[in-house]
Amino acid sequence: MSTLLPVAGSGVSTLPTVNDAKAPAPHPKTLAPRRKTRQIRLGDVLIGGGAPIPVQSMTKTETTDVEATLWQIRDMIMAGCEVVRVTANTLEAADVFDRLVAGSSVPVVADVHFDYRNAIRAMEKGVTGLRLNPGNIGARWKVEEVTRMAKDKGIPIRIGVNAGSLEKDLLKKHGGPTPEAMVESAFRHIEILESLAFFETKVSLKASNVPMMVEAYRLFSKRSDYPLHLGVTEAGSQFAGSIKSAMGLAVLLSEGIGDTIRVSLATDPVEEVRVGREILKGLGLREDGVTVIACPTCGRLEVDMLPMVDRVEKHLANVKIPLQVAIMGCSVNGPGEAREADIGFAAGKDMGMIYKNGEPFRRIGGLNMLDEFIREIDLLVAEKEKGIPTPAATEEG
Repeated sequence: MSTLLPVAGSGVSTLPTVNDAKAPAPHPKTLAPRRKTRQIRLGDVLIGGGAPIPVQSMTKTETTDVEATLWQIRDMIMAGCEVVRVTANTLEAADVFDRLVAGSSVPVVADVHFDYRNAIRAMEKGVTGLRLNPGNIGARWKVEEVTRMAKDKGIPIRIGVNAGSLEKDLLKKHGGPTPEAMVESAFRHIEILESLAFFETKVSLKASNVPMMVEAYRLFSKRSDYPLHLGVTEAGSQFAGSIKSAMGLAVLLSEGIGDTIRVSLATDPVEEVRVGREILKGLGLREDGVTVIACPTCGRLEVDMLPMVDRVEKHLANVKIPLQVAIMGCSVNGPGEAREADIGFAAGKDMGMIYKNGEPFRRIGGLNMLDEFIREIDLLVAEKEKGIPTPAATEEG
C-alpha cells in the first residue's frame, strides 16, 4: 500500500527529535516555571524534561478501515497533531498497526482497554506507544506481561486513569470518583511497572469534571516527577468542550504542570488539534503556526468582517511558521493592532491599509481588497520560509 501521509522529516512536525538538544523550553514570565519531569521518548518526539509540549489527538474511524484511518491521520498531522492515538479495541484492529505506523510520519499510540492481548498484538505490529487504562485492564499478571514486552521493545506506556472507570475497591474506599482515588489508582499501576524496572511511563488523570481533573493532576505532581499527559475527558461539543478544555488545561499549564495535551471533543479530531494548539499559543508555550488577531466587531464596522476572518484562517490553517496576522475593521483600534502583527489589514468601507512589520506597506481599495491582502500574506510566508528579509515598506495610492 502506498504511503498516504507526509514522510518523516517533511517539515510537518516542529518538535525536536531525540537527537536534538534538551535545553528547557522558555516560559512566559506570567506563568510558573515548568515542573521538572523525567523525559521519555515516543518515537522521535520528546515528552517531559522541558521539551516543547506536543499536541495529541485520537482517530475516530474504524481502525480496521486502514485507508480511512490513514486519511484521518493525514488530516490531523496537517493541522499540527504531533502524536496520534488509535484504538486497538479488537485483535483485528491491533493487527493493522503495522500499516498505520508505516503510513504515519508521527508516533502512533495504541489505545487499549479490557483485553491485554490487544496490547501484545499491537506491540508485535510495531506500535510506537501504548495507553492502558488501569481500571479495566484486569489482573496484575496481565499488566506485567504487557510491561515486560514493552520494556523489551522500548515502547513507552501511558497509564491512563479515568474518573469514569476507576477500580471498584477504590470507589468504595473513597466514596466515589475523587482526585485522591484517581491518584491512588495511578500509583497502584506505577508500582507494577517499577517492580519490573520499567520507567518509560507517562500518566494521565482525566475527568469530565474540570475541578476534579485539576486537583488530581496537582496532587500527583506533588508526589512524582513522571511526565503528565493533560486532558479533560469527554469534554463535550466543539463549543462547550473547547471552553472546558481551555479552562482545565490553562489552569494547570499556567502552574507549570503538563508535558503533553489532548483536547477531547465530540467532533472532527482536526478541531481537537486546532484547539489544543491555540491553547498553547495563547499561553505563550508554543510559537509555531499562525495567530489571527481580529476585532470583535461593533457598530463602527464598515466592512463584512466575519467572512474575511474565516477565509484567512482557513487559508493559513496549514502554515507552520510563527506568524501574527491582524484583520481589523475600523479606524479606532485597527491601525494600532495591525502594526503589532507581522502583517495586518485595517479595512474601511472603500479603502484599507496593509501593515507589514509594524509599518504602513500598501494602501488598497475596491472589491478585491481581501484577495490583495491574502496575496501579501502568501508572499510574507514564502519569504519567512526561505529566510529572505522582507522588503522595505512602500505605499501605493
